[in-house]
Amino acid sequence: MLAGGDGRRIGGDKAMVELEGRPLIAYVLEALHEVVDDVAVVAKRDTLLPSLVGHAQVWIEPDEPQHPLCGVVHALKLARGRPVLVVAVDLPLVDAATLGELLAVDLEGAPGVVPVAHGRLQPLCARYAPSALRGLETFDHAARTTDVVRGLGVKLLEASDPDAFLNVNRPEDLLQAGALLGR
Repeated sequence: MLAGGDGRRIGGDKAMVELEGRPLIAYVLEALHEVVDDVAVVAKRDTLLPSLVGHAQVWIEPDEPQHPLCGVVHALKLARGRPVLVVAVDLPLVDAATLGELLAVDLEGAPGVVPVAHGRLQPLCARYAPSALRGLETFDHAARTTDVVRGLGVKLLEASDPDAFLNVNRPEDLLQAGALLGR
């Protein structure tokens, strides 16, 4: 799991922001634990996290450079040649079924599979093969995340529930996520 940035627009570290009385990180942890055995949280050294004892390892990524894909690179390096299933902490509506769809895709040599929701790539909720590391280690940090990932040659998967990819960045996103949780 990618613990995210400082959450300036939402008023605090994203992992600690609450949705319906639970921190965002709890939703993503729950979904991940339903589909994989080993869960790790990739975070910068100064990221505030709740106690994760017994729930996940914490992998501290370098402070620089700062780019959303740096967490993916760090995860691939520490995964010891295994593929990684990446989910950003600010995607609390992504559930086990959605993650299961990513795990079920035969990569057929592709460096990963990335869902497409509402016409947009979701590279921070994706599965990356170890081979993706080669292209990600040298990417241009000024480039857009979606452009970098598309350039890797990943497979694209149309999301069966595009609303699951609501990215919680602002207080109004929290309200929308709360409404979608209750549907």
